[in-house]
Amino acid sequence: MLSDVAALPVRPFAVMNAIGLVAFALVGATKAIREEFDLFGVTVVGLATAFAGGATRDVLLDRVPLALQSFGEIAFALVGVALAVGAHIALDAADEHPVTLVADAIGLAAFATTGAIVAATIGVSGFGIVAVATINAVGGGAFADVLLDRAPFVLFDDFYASCAVLGGLAYWFTASVCARPDAAAALCASATVGTRLVAVTRGWHLPTAQRLGRRWR
Repeated sequence: MLSDVAALPVRPFAVMNAIGLVAFALVGATKAIREEFDLFGVTVVGLATAFAGGATRDVLLDRVPLALQSFGEIAFALVGVALAVGAHIALDAADEHPVTLVADAIGLAAFATTGAIVAATIGVSGFGIVAVATINAVGGGAFADVLLDRAPFVLFDDFYASCAVLGGLAYWFTASVCARPDAAAALCASATVGTRLVAVTRGWHLPTAQRLGRRWR
């Protein structure tokens, strides 16, 4: 409800939420463009990527999703979709361009942070903060992959959801120590985007059962 929104630390939440909406709408729309969806389909996937994680967060915490309360949410996401279409026109292989990869990392960090902020404001446990931060961060991308008829890449592709987990842990620890939401938000975002960019550049992956089996045989 609107009272729920008013209870949030306004500056860090508003900034991170706007960044996340634009970045993830861009990433989701870029995925749809790669699959040759028409402009309506591109918009649907872009909006789904931007909103699904936050909507899941709000349902878990018994809140009305913010996307249903403010047109500004829709406007930010549509900006991301427009940027994706423009990038496809201007760039070769826009889905693999560093701009898109960086936007994905930024969106992941922004939504991990907003998830942690909302969870902490509601008063859930430390585990709840980390869980909600992770769900908020990866839920949109996972839902977009379902729309694109493929297994959610967060379950197998690379070191992705783990970055949001680290960000959530950073928020919980910082908020517990200094009780400053702005400092906790900054550290959460920095930890998430930093580990994600390092993971991309260095090709980090979590081990699979198959790899562990081959190593120990």
